[in-house]
Amino acid sequence: LRFKTMARNQEKAMSMLSRWYTYQRELHNPGGPEKRPYLATECHSLQDSEKWRLQIIKEIARKVSQIQNAGLGEFRIRDLNDEINKLIREKGHWQDRIVELGGPNYHVIGPKMLDHEGKELPGNRGYKYFGAAKDLPGVRELFESEAPKPPRKTRGDLMKDIDAYYYGYLDDDDGVLIPLEEQAEEKARLWL
Repeated sequence: LRFKTMARNQEKAMSMLSRWYTYQRELHNPGGPEKRPYLATECHSLQDSEKWRLQIIKEIARKVSQIQNAGLGEFRIRDLNDEINKLIREKGHWQDRIVELGGPNYHVIGPKMLDHEGKELPGNRGYKYFGAAKDLPGVRELFESEAPKPPRKTRGDLMKDIDAYYYGYLDDDDGVLIPLEEQAEEKARLWL
């Protein structure tokens, strides 16, 4: 029996099918794949801005699914979380650029960040933790920390709203209590 050996990479690259695919790629996309501009303000087309925004959303979704794996290791999880937050910030820049170019405002019509109960998170502009990053040492304590205790009130703070109305000294001056007391006195006299 004679065994066929796998062709070497150089031989594969020279095959007719491989050369045809390369020709087609260069014909439809000269200069290689188009790279996303570093700054959103460098893009002057609404259609391109929408394309880059969608590309970023796909990257975010891919990285969020990767970060769910707790077996990646602490450093890889932290790096992924940093990359996701960077992409979210970049997505915001592209959304701002889309509004500048006359497109829809995705900040208003886009999905909202929700907590575990489905309520919208107030002020969700800061750094976010995804997937296994929520269970990292140091991050768990952030989520478990209780609300800061309100500062204790001083004796001066407690006494500043106490005046004659608090003790009832000015109740006779409002003109409501005296007629009521007179009616009660009349009823008491008649009853005796």
